Amino acid sequence: MLFTSISFLYYFLPIVILLYFIVPKRAKNFILFIASIIFYFYGEPKYIFLMLAEILIAYIGAILIDKYKKKTLLITTIAIHVGLLCIFKYTDFIITNVNNIFNINISLLRIALPIGISFYTFQILSYIIDVYKGKVEVQKSFLKLATYVSLFPQLIAGPIVRYETIEEELNKREHSFENFSYGVRRFAIGIAKKVLIANMLGELCNKFIITDEKSIIFYWIFAIGYTLQIYFDFSAYSDMAIGLGRMFGFHFLENFDYPYISKSITEFWRRWHISLSSWFRDYVYIPLGGNRKGIKKQIRNILIVWLLTGIWHGASWNFIIWGLMFGIILIIEKLFLGKLLEKAPTIIKRIYVLFIVMISFVIFNAENMTGALNNIVGLFGANGESFINTYTIYYLRSYIIVIIVALIGATPIPKNIIQKLKEKSKANNIINILEPIFIAILLLIVTAYLVDNSYNPFLYFRF
Repeated sequence: MLFTSISFLYYFLPIVILLYFIVPKRAKNFILFIASIIFYFYGEPKYIFLMLAEILIAYIGAILIDKYKKKTLLITTIAIHVGLLCIFKYTDFIITNVNNIFNINISLLRIALPIGISFYTFQILSYIIDVYKGKVEVQKSFLKLATYVSLFPQLIAGPIVRYETIEEELNKREHSFENFSYGVRRFAIGIAKKVLIANMLGELCNKFIITDEKSIIFYWIFAIGYTLQIYFDFSAYSDMAIGLGRMFGFHFLENFDYPYISKSITEFWRRWHISLSSWFRDYVYIPLGGNRKGIKKQIRNILIVWLLTGIWHGASWNFIIWGLMFGIILIIEKLFLGKLLEKAPTIIKRIYVLFIVMISFVIFNAENMTGALNNIVGLFGANGESFINTYTIYYLRSYIIVIIVALIGATPIPKNIIQKLKEKSKANNIINILEPIFIAILLLIVTAYLVDNSYNPFLYFRF
């Protein structure tokens, strides 16, 4: 079930909200858990038992880890969860590469990837590791742990919510009109970003992929369009997840902080998919030694983290190369480039970041490295296409408005303008009156688009 579906917006969500707020406090987690199971079952009925089994393993494992404090129990529990992730996500990739290396023909298992397994596995791992370290108390209630892992706002595409973030709120959380209204506003903004911007950019990118009438300018439009699409697609999902969480009294941490205004790749990864990059920092990079054991081991640790980051995103060589590419660039910035960037003009730093990020997402989006390289060299005219053609002009005219809106929306400019207006009492009063009307109109427009348009994927579901 997608957040951007009529069935979710006008049937599932209203019913869950109604039931949630009419039951007593002691039953609220139960309502959320059952709702989350129904939500997941709607899209992945056969894998609901896998998720429940993983929750049970984590529940028992954490209790044993807390009681006996043995690292062997921690390693065993981690191995089970990581092993299940690898079986479902990487088996066919491994078989394919073994076949290619040894020229054999082992049959692929063709196991379907359970939606959200990468996200809920990392949430479980953070919980059991933090229990072992004593950062959080072991959860004795299976229902509360199951609610944490399966919570439908962030179940299938993140952000990766750590147990420590909502530990107290699982037991007691505040419900208020202010929280609920903020949640509605945040959700509405997220669904508008997804439906009105990301989906339209996705349509443009698809036009590029299927056409044989490419041009140099069209390669650039595609690269810029996809870079904007993936930001608005994933940040929109995070907005909706944060908004839904707030409606039910949970405070999820921010997952994006205008990454495209970064002045270095190091800064970019502090602003992009914050829950994932901070997870790898805290549970892989720092335990490996971080930057505490000399530059050689720091380089090793960075490469390990970014190899794993690439692999986490998918079982394909383009993801591995994408991850290692960022690892190498981050190492170069730490060694010498970072100091040079500090002296460079801001415009140069931002062009540097945007160009690298754009190239990285061309690699990220490709089905294989041959396709990625073809699209990269096409940016510089090496594929022999014309500079521009009528086909390119037609689609540029058709999508130029959404591209401009996306470019502006990817910066804090709109947010800053609204904040400055709110500092003036008269303007603030007007905004407070108009905001609910604006949200209602926005939801009506989104609904019209959802009814009329069948193109409605979420890019991060594939991870």
